[in-house]
Amino acid sequence: MDKLLATGGGPLKGRVRISGAKNAALPLLISSLLTEETLRISNIPHLHDITTTMELLGQLGVKLQVDEKLAIEADASEVSSVIAPYELVKTMRASILVLGPLTARFGHAEVSLPGGCAIGSRPVNLHIKGLEAMGAEIKIENGYIKADTGGERLKGARIFMDLISVTGTENLMMAAALADGTTVIENAAREPEVIDLADCLNAMGAKVSGAGSDEIIIEGVERLGSADHRVIPDRIEAGTFLVAAAISGGEIEIHDVIPRQLESVLDKLRESGCAVESGDNWIKLRAPEGTLKSVNIRTAPYPAFPTDMQAQFVLLNAIAEGTATVVETVFENRFMHVHELQRMGADIELDGNTAVIKGVGGLHSAPVMATDLRASACLVLAGLIAEGETIIDRIYHIDRGYDCIEEKLAQMGAMIRRVPGHYLSRQSA
Repeated sequence: MDKLLATGGGPLKGRVRISGAKNAALPLLISSLLTEETLRISNIPHLHDITTTMELLGQLGVKLQVDEKLAIEADASEVSSVIAPYELVKTMRASILVLGPLTARFGHAEVSLPGGCAIGSRPVNLHIKGLEAMGAEIKIENGYIKADTGGERLKGARIFMDLISVTGTENLMMAAALADGTTVIENAAREPEVIDLADCLNAMGAKVSGAGSDEIIIEGVERLGSADHRVIPDRIEAGTFLVAAAISGGEIEIHDVIPRQLESVLDKLRESGCAVESGDNWIKLRAPEGTLKSVNIRTAPYPAFPTDMQAQFVLLNAIAEGTATVVETVFENRFMHVHELQRMGADIELDGNTAVIKGVGGLHSAPVMATDLRASACLVLAGLIAEGETIIDRIYHIDRGYDCIEEKLAQMGAMIRRVPGHYLSRQSA
């Protein structure tokens, strides 16, 4: 299993193009199950989770074609199975998103209970309750969620989400697109990825309104047709590269980005002392000449500060001037990167869902282990500012969500490369 070798060096500088958003691309590809016609999705990132989604759709009978620009054409006119097996679902929690479209179009679905990153409880009960409200009978047997409509179409319903859930909102929105009547999702997720899915569904002929607010209204239609849709840029990838430039004392210009989707992150970078400018589809950041200032963070659903940027800002605070608190309210087990940063010299104390971080002058290298997608990005960036060589293990996590991260960092002047699993760093050799 490959590892990443990062060597601390000077400031990271350069121009980076942001890839399509993984968290938008996955539900967009899965929405192809709702139509017999061809759905073409462009600006797809080259990621392991995309490959897994394609394998899952292929197993269901969807015909997929990829062109030279990594746009994917999905033809679900001859779906041959409504069973999403454990072997694929266990590696990616987003696989639960096939439950709504399969149930809505075919009246039956069997989806394995999902796996994925171990960053806390992400219950499927919201998906189940919503489909039950729309008339589906749900059973959980032998580790599978089995949904059946008894040969009837799903019925529109008013659904209140007990917790704000992006995948729950997306699953029910897709199911409601083919239901009889009107569905109202209250306390809906407001993330840009939800809006992107709604835009795609509408291009296919759905009638979805209110996406981006906490109440989404879907008027069910008889059938959906073909569409051509471009995935929005990955706001988390963009934020990660901005932090990379900030903590290294560098300067970056990122393109193919939507700045308004990153307002909470940009505000905190300005608060830390960075100079930030933005335009229609670009952001420029210049790190302060002196030391970064620590910033307090509290994660919450969009448009508040994203949980997917929490680990990167824990790192920023670890080398900043002063003391800061980072409060994680979305996932209860998302501080696993803290122990690895402590091994690199960070001064961090954990108290439940709060990290208290005292800035230190710098970090030193150490062998570290990635525990989830965003933690792995945090550790890669830590290796690029630490003294010496840092080996980051379990980088399959980062390959799930960052498109060519080492190549993009290298273009900014980073000393980073992929090495074989048996590689030993100089400290441990």
